[in-house]
Amino acid sequence: MRPENLKSPFKLGERKVLIEDRVWYVPLQGAAPSDFLFPGWGCETFFGNTNPVHIEYCSGNGTWIAEKACENPHINWVAVEKKFERVKKIWSKIKNRELPNLIVLSGEALNATRCFFPNASIAAVYVNFPDPWPKCRHAKHRLIQPEFVAEVARILAENGSLTLVTDAPDYSTQMIEVLRQCPAFDSCYPDPYYTQEMDNYGSSYFEELWRQKGKVIRYHQFRKQVS
Repeated sequence: MRPENLKSPFKLGERKVLIEDRVWYVPLQGAAPSDFLFPGWGCETFFGNTNPVHIEYCSGNGTWIAEKACENPHINWVAVEKKFERVKKIWSKIKNRELPNLIVLSGEALNATRCFFPNASIAAVYVNFPDPWPKCRHAKHRLIQPEFVAEVARILAENGSLTLVTDAPDYSTQMIEVLRQCPAFDSCYPDPYYTQEMDNYGSSYFEELWRQKGKVIRYHQFRKQVS
């Protein structure tokens, strides 16, 4: 199955919430529609079981999460990706590798999380190489902001983990500042609150690219406190 085989089911300007053929389409912005009721991760539309759910935001072409889904068939995986061209590549991997434990959400991370993900329903969250928006005037567009982190804290179960990976030192600093200001999280690493190696973490297109260019990768991991 090739990525181009996935066609958008919507006409321009008609996008709505739809779950179809392992793709969950969510409007890019706005409140949850009143006519859509989230059926639960265990329903047949999603996974049809009660296995733990892990989410990766900024999934790109899906290399990392597809490999994780292959290696961990008893975990349910959700790839969240905004760009439809990348959604198609993830969908292609789901089809070609026959991964019943992986779905792709085509939508914007904060809006989808806030509108649809239930409280304490996720075991682990990963954000791999989010857009660093390197110019100072654009930094406000970065995903890792207090509002998003608060939503992640809401959807994570107690002792759930949040892992953030970046090659951008200034974004790493912002990630640490935002997470340390959120009382729901504790860092799994002591000062400076990251590590440059994480065993068996897996690799992605961007990780391989930046390592080839000699960049240092920073892995941050935080755990939701038990209340």
